[in-house]
Amino acid sequence: MTPSPHRGPRLARLAALLADETRAAMCLALLDGRAWTAGELARYAGVAASTATEHLNKLIDGGLLAQERQGRHRYVRLAGPQVAQLIEDLSAHAAPPPPPRTLRASGASGALARARTCYDHLAGRLGTAITDAMLERGLLQGSTGFAVTDSGMGWFRELGVDLTAAASRGRRPMARSCLDWTERRPHLAGVAGAALCRHALDTGWCVRIGSGRALRVSPDGERALRELLGVGSMA
Repeated sequence: MTPSPHRGPRLARLAALLADETRAAMCLALLDGRAWTAGELARYAGVAASTATEHLNKLIDGGLLAQERQGRHRYVRLAGPQVAQLIEDLSAHAAPPPPPRTLRASGASGALARARTCYDHLAGRLGTAITDAMLERGLLQGSTGFAVTDSGMGWFRELGVDLTAAASRGRRPMARSCLDWTERRPHLAGVAGAALCRHALDTGWCVRIGSGRALRVSPDGERALRELLGVGSMA
């Protein structure tokens, strides 16, 4: 099929939206899956509130962000899982970031590499270790992209997670691979990945570090992951 020439300008406009460092930083921050206020994103990106508003309006108009208002506050979030996948995939294909220059930056970078959220699923060494363990135990099959096996569906049910019901609420794939930008290997995304991340946070297996994407695996989480999947410590 010959690509339509009319898609070129649309692709160029999309690329231009992410070509600005401030807008790219805002999109990366929103990969934590939560809604942020314009003021929070302004402080995160180190720009004035008026500048942040201009950038956010462009991202909203371009379809990358969605907004909702509560009283005086405007909250923005990524427009959906497809946008999150686009941002994460582009991050994975970008050149590795330069080494951190301060001890604080090094600690933050190390925490993100160990365990973090990637929109609504687990990433970093934790995410890839869990994915590898699920593949080894036959809970996932990865010959033609990720798919949850019958054993995997039963495993989730034992956790109290009904993947079939979760999948019926939207059009997302049950499972898909997402290229991890720090590990450069795939981790589990899709309905199954989101359900596992939500379970990990709800049960306290994982705890957010501050207000960012980084996670800490709790002692209960380390014990559960070791017993259920043979996943070792992320320390």
